Formats: sequence, C-alpha cells, structure tokens
Amino acid sequence: MSFKRQVSAEEGINLTPLIDVVFLLLIFFMVSTTFTKESHLQIDLPEATGEASPQRPEQLNVVVDAEGGYSVNGKKLINSQLDTLRRALSDASGGETKIPFVITGDAASSYQSIISVMDTAGQMGFVNISMTTRTPQSAEGSGSETQ
Repeated sequence: MSFKRQVSAEEGINLTPLIDVVFLLLIFFMVSTTFTKESHLQIDLPEATGEASPQRPEQLNVVVDAEGGYSVNGKKLINSQLDTLRRALSDASGGETKIPFVITGDAASSYQSIISVMDTAGQMGFVNISMTTRTPQSAEGSGSETQ
C-alpha cells in the first residue's frame, strides 16, 4: 500500500491581527489625547535666580508697567505708541547705541509690550540688551533685583 505524502503548509506568523491591534492603539491614543492651546496657560512672570550684574552709571532703563505704559530713565512717556518710545530712546541715548539697554517689565505686563521694546531697541541698533528679574521670595526676606 502506497500512501501519498501530504504537503505540509509553510509555518509562519500571521501579522494581520498584530497590525489591527497597532492601528486600534493608534486610533485610541489619537482620540484620547487632549490638545491645549498656549493661550490657556497660566503663568506668572518673571522670576530668576542668579548673581546681579554690576550697575553701570551709563545705561538706558526702560520700564514697562502692568498696563503697557513705558518709562525711559524714570520719565513716564505720554502714551504707549512705538514712535513716542523711539523718540524718547533717541533723546535719552544721544544716538549712542553701545550703552547697556535694560528692560524692566512688570510681571503682569503683556508679553507684546516687552517684545515691542526689544524690537524697537534692536531696530535702533542697541546690541547690549538685558532684562531685569527678581529672585524668588524666600521665607526669610524679600527677593532682590538681578539683571
């Protein structure tokens, strides 16, 4: 009696269920992920730690208050327009753009106000621009101002 040999099927792993599971996981994570906008972030600016740089007698100080008003070397500007700021900076610096330019912004001031001061200073040719911050409040005393 002669028996026929059965041809054995090739052994292999079926990847179709694995691919289905991966796609289901991908869809699950895409649906369950929450997307937040940066405008929803609650932040309190600015605080930083570090050594205070030495004060130089010749420097240009611009202060931005919480309402977005500007003050140049202690003199409050009549409005918050950039042309007024540009004229005040030109008068205070005497055309000298190498002197240190220090921006002090209130923590509640808008980010746009600070950027506008930096942009105006850059357009006028100031290259030594720094910003002041305060050190975080400790339990013992008040924070100090640094640049």
